[in-house]
Amino acid sequence: MTFVVGENCINCKHTDCVEVCPVDCFYEGPNFLVIHPDECIDCALCEPECPVNAIFSEDELPEDQKEFLQINADLAEKWPNITEMKDAMPDAEEWDGVPNKLEKLIR
Repeated sequence: MTFVVGENCINCKHTDCVEVCPVDCFYEGPNFLVIHPDECIDCALCEPECPVNAIFSEDELPEDQKEFLQINADLAEKWPNITEMKDAMPDAEEWDGVPNKLEKLIR
C-alpha cells in the first residue's frame, strides 16, 4: 500500500510532508508533489503534515481522486527526488480548496 498526493496539492506544493518522510519517496514537479508508490513504506507520517489535506492512504483515496494513484506513479518516474522542506508556492493559500485543478497540473 502507498500514500497518494491528490489534487489539492496542485499550485500549493507545501513540503511539510517531505520533511517527515523517512524514506525520501517524494518527487517534485513545477507545481505539484508526488509519492513514489514503490518506495512508500506506508508509515503515515506525511498525511497529518499536509496543511491542505492533499495526502491520502491508497485505501482511503476518495473516488474523485482515484486517477491520482496513477499520476503519482507516472510522475515519480520523471521528476527529481525532493528531500528537504521548501517554501510553498507564493499563492498557495489562494489555491487551497479550489476544485478541478487537474488541468493546472504542469507535467
